[in-house]
Amino acid sequence: MASENKPDSNRPFDTKMVEFLVKLMADRDLSEIDLHEGEHRIRLRRGARVVTAHATTIAPPPAVPHAAAAQAPAVAPAAATPKSNLHEIKSPMVGTFYAKPSPDKDDYVKVGSKVKPDTVVCKLEAMKLFNDHPAECTGTIAEVCVKNGQPVDFGTVLFRVELG
Repeated sequence: MASENKPDSNRPFDTKMVEFLVKLMADRDLSEIDLHEGEHRIRLRRGARVVTAHATTIAPPPAVPHAAAAQAPAVAPAAATPKSNLHEIKSPMVGTFYAKPSPDKDDYVKVGSKVKPDTVVCKLEAMKLFNDHPAECTGTIAEVCVKNGQPVDFGTVLFRVELG
């Protein structure tokens, strides 16, 4: 009897669970799954992921026209000419933007909030999976670019952060 097929009862994520999640990612064409259970966490990613201020993707049409249509009109002109000292936090996926952990809670961040790279700034929901999205930079929130519950595309600017 091979012990590698037995679930490890003192670990929250055994190999069968990981295999199931990998198959789920392939079946649903997901690029990332991030799960938490108590103090334990598992994050699975498929493909290359580039985290920079100027991430590029290969896509037939640019996402900007669709993203600009989904955003408030006041945001669209600013998106074309962001200030040089502002870092844009962009959506890494297509999904729904949530500014707060639950409807009865306060927003994760608002204009003036100080953030660090691991500060959760929002949740992004895709296919019933809710993913915490960190700031990935240090600074002060200068602008919140989308509304709670708004659908977003890959690359949609969620926040602008004054670095420092």
